[in-house]
Amino acid sequence: MLIHPWDAARDDAEWQQWLSVHDFGQLAVNGPAGEPPFVQPLHFAYDPSRGEALTHLARPNPLWGALEACPDVVLSVVDDYAYVPGPWQADPDVPSEHGTPTSFYAAVQLRCRAHVVDDPAEKAVLLNHQVGHFQPEGGTSLVAADEVPFGRQLSGIRGLRLEVTGVRAKFKYAGKRTVQVQDRIADGLADRGGPGDAAAREHLLLRRQRA
Repeated sequence: MLIHPWDAARDDAEWQQWLSVHDFGQLAVNGPAGEPPFVQPLHFAYDPSRGEALTHLARPNPLWGALEACPDVVLSVVDDYAYVPGPWQADPDVPSEHGTPTSFYAAVQLRCRAHVVDDPAEKAVLLNHQVGHFQPEGGTSLVAADEVPFGRQLSGIRGLRLEVTGVRAKFKYAGKRTVQVQDRIADGLADRGGPGDAAAREHLLLRRQRA
């Protein structure tokens, strides 16, 4: 992923805060020799205090063998994307039809070392952490090994602790454009109001304040 200086995260807090609420991504695992990588969509809970993401998958998942052969993986998350028409991006001294269309998006790629969790008690802790993240209002019984209602189901899954070893974060929101062009884009996103437009506009304006 190419990251220009004007698209880079301002600091760790920017991508960590974004990742705390964008918790569905794709786990890329090296495939066997001569084969493409496995790409697994999944929910995860990122814990910045421990520098790891927690998740789990069904035991029959075909990626386990490849994961154990090479535990170095990438967890990729992309969201808050919007298409930006060319005229919105045109500089003031050129015809609007000469503007270049582009895509806005936020992307965080976590390079990780995967640790498989098979101990039932450790899996229960991992699952409770995930449920606590996604369902803080409660309403679901805690998981405990060998106890109802979920203890018997633990054998059907394997947990994953993804130890973060590197981070690449990109927030592509007109960072190199003039204020005049940024204002035009922000107005265009507000008027269009399509999926992702409000979030993209918020990124554009917030990053301009932090510049």
